[in-house]
Amino acid sequence: MALAGRTAMWWARLRSPYPAASSLCVPPWLPAGPVVCERLYSSRGKEKLDMAMYPVESIRNFSIIAHVDHGKSTLADRLLEITGTIAKNDHNKQVLDKLQVERERGITVKAQSASLFYNHQGVNYLLNLIDTPGHVDFTYEVSRSLSACQGVILVVDANEGIQAQTVANFYLAFEAQLAIIPVINKIDLKNAEPERVEKQIEKLFDIPIHECIRISAKLGTNVEKVLQKVIEKIPPPQCNTTDPLKALVFDSTFDHYRGVIANIALFGGEIQKGQKIVSAHSKKRYEVNEVGILTPNEQATHKLYAGQVGYLVAGMKEVTEAQIGDTLFLYKQPVEPLPGFKSAKPMVFAGMYPSDQTEYNNLRSALEKLTLNDSSVTVHRDSSLALGAGWRLGFLGLLHMEVFNQRLEQEYNMSVILTAPTVPYKAVLSSAKLIKEYGRAEITIINPAHFPDKSSVSEYLEPTVLGTIVTPHQYIGKIITLCQDRRAVQKDMLYIDEQRVMLKYLFPLNEIVVDFYDALKSLSSGYASFDYEDAGYQAADLIKMDILLNGNPVEELSTVLHSDKAYATGKFLCERLKNAIPRQLFEIAIQAAVGKKIIARETLKAYRKNVVAKCYGGDITRRMKLLKRQAEGKKLMRKIGNVEVPRDAFIHILKRQTDK
Repeated sequence: MALAGRTAMWWARLRSPYPAASSLCVPPWLPAGPVVCERLYSSRGKEKLDMAMYPVESIRNFSIIAHVDHGKSTLADRLLEITGTIAKNDHNKQVLDKLQVERERGITVKAQSASLFYNHQGVNYLLNLIDTPGHVDFTYEVSRSLSACQGVILVVDANEGIQAQTVANFYLAFEAQLAIIPVINKIDLKNAEPERVEKQIEKLFDIPIHECIRISAKLGTNVEKVLQKVIEKIPPPQCNTTDPLKALVFDSTFDHYRGVIANIALFGGEIQKGQKIVSAHSKKRYEVNEVGILTPNEQATHKLYAGQVGYLVAGMKEVTEAQIGDTLFLYKQPVEPLPGFKSAKPMVFAGMYPSDQTEYNNLRSALEKLTLNDSSVTVHRDSSLALGAGWRLGFLGLLHMEVFNQRLEQEYNMSVILTAPTVPYKAVLSSAKLIKEYGRAEITIINPAHFPDKSSVSEYLEPTVLGTIVTPHQYIGKIITLCQDRRAVQKDMLYIDEQRVMLKYLFPLNEIVVDFYDALKSLSSGYASFDYEDAGYQAADLIKMDILLNGNPVEELSTVLHSDKAYATGKFLCERLKNAIPRQLFEIAIQAAVGKKIIARETLKAYRKNVVAKCYGGDITRRMKLLKRQAEGKKLMRKIGNVEVPRDAFIHILKRQTDK
C-alpha cells in the first residue's frame, strides 16, 4: 500500500506544470531506467512547433555527399552546432550516426535526416539536411536521399583529392539536376593541398575554382559560409500548400510500441494529427497519430506543410505496410502517385540460416523489421538438407552483407549462419521443355543447385560491372596486372593531375566480389579507391562444380564459376573439406568434379585398428592373413557406409572466411 502511495505521489509530481529537476529522476522503487525518464521528459518538455512560420520560399532541402571518410558526418555535426540544433561540446562526434555498427566501424550506413533552423539576413530558414553514406555498397541510400533534395554539398578531402566514389556521387546529383556546392574539407591537415584539389574539381566536374569553399569541419573553419551558400544557391522546393496532400515515404523504421515510423517528404498540401490518409501502394486507410520533424531526435509539430521533411506515425502495425517509395494522400482526395524509387539491383547473394532451427520464426520476424529499414535487401525462401530452412538474401555488396549480419546480431540478438557469397548468373535455354517449364527463354540463377545442364543451354551469361579506380600514378603497373588477373578489360585511362590517374575497367562481378578491394588496397599502400556500377551481362564459359564424397554429390557444396578458375577452387574446397570432416573407419575420397571429369581429389584415411598386435613372431603368412581380412572388411564398409557430413563441417566450408 505504501509503495502504491509513493508511486502515485511521484507521478503527480512529474505531471505538475513545473517539475523540479530532481523530481525527474526515476525513484528506486519504480521498475524503470534512465531511458524511460528521458523519454518522459523529452515528450512533455518540448512544446509542439508551429511549422507555418516556414513558407516554401524559406525551405532548403539538401544532402551531404562524398567518398568514404572525407568528413561528411563531421561537417553535419558542425552544421548542427552552428544552427543551435545541438549544444556545442567535445562529445559531438557522428551525432547522426545512430547505429552501433556505424559507431564501431566509423562509417555511415544509413542516410539520416535533421531539420535545422537558421537566420540569414533577418529571415528564418528551415534547412533539411540528409547525411548520406560514402561507400559504394550504399549508393542506393544516396540516390534515395537525393530524391527528397534540391541541392547537395559535395565534400572532397584536401589531402586525398577526388576519389572514385566522389565521381560516382557527383554524377548521381548531376543526373538528378540538383544544385552542387563543392566543399574542400580538412584544410587544417599538414599535407593538405586545396589548390590541387580545386584544379581536379574544375577539370573533372567543370565547376569554376572560385565556387569551391575551403573548410575544416573538425575546427569549424568557414563552415558558416557553407550554410550561407546553401541558402543562396539551392532553390526552394517547387510545391504548394494549397495543393492536395502528396507525401513520399523515403525511409521507415519500426517501433515496438508505435508501429512503423515513416520518414516523409511533402510534395503538396499539409498533414496533421487526426487526418485520414491512404497508402497508394496498399490502398489501406490510416489515421495520423503524430507528425513532426527530426532535430535530429523526433520533435512533434502541429502540422507539416508542403516542402518540409519530417516523420509520421499512423498506426501501421505490420512492417509490410510502409513501402519505401510509397505515396500517401488524404482519404477521398486521391492524387497521381509519385514515381517512387527504382528498385535496388542485388549484386551479391548469400544463404542465411538460423544457428538453431527453433529460432526460425524469431529470425523471420527480425528479417522483416530490418528489411523495412534497409529496403535494398531482397529476400527469397530457401532450404538446405544440411542447414535446414532459411533464406537466400540479395545484397548490394560484401560490406552491405557484413553490416546487415552485424545489425541482426546487435539489434535483434540473432545468431545466424551466412554462406559464402555468390552472384546472379543467367542462362539462355535451348530446350523447349525447359522453356515451357520456366515460361521464358532466359532464367536467372541465384542458387548453384538450380544451374541447368550445358546440353539444354545455348549460352551462359555472367554479370559485369564498370569499375572506376583512382590511384597515385606510381601504382599503375601493379594495378593493371591485378585487373588482368581478374579477367578485366580496360576501357579508359585519364590523368586527373600530375599525380593521380583514373582507370576504368569492365570486370566480371564474381572476380571483384570477395577480395578485390583488399588486394587493391594492399598493392597501393591504401591510396587507391574503387567504385563500380552495373554494366549488364556478357556471355561467359561457366561451369558447375560438384563436390563428391565417395562418389556421392553433396548439393550444398556445389558452386558455379568460370572454367579458368575451376582447378584452383576445386583443390581449395577439397583441402578445406578434408580438414573439416571427421575420420571414419573407412577411407573417404573427396573429389571435385565438373560433369563426369574429376579435377581435384583429397583422401581422408581411415581409422585403423592394429590387428597384428597379438602376433609375436611366427610365420609371416599369419600376419598377412589378418591384414587381408581387415582390408576386405574396410572395402565392404566403404560400399555400404554413408558419409554424413556434420553440421559444423558444413558451416566451416560454407561460411565466408575472413582471412581469405
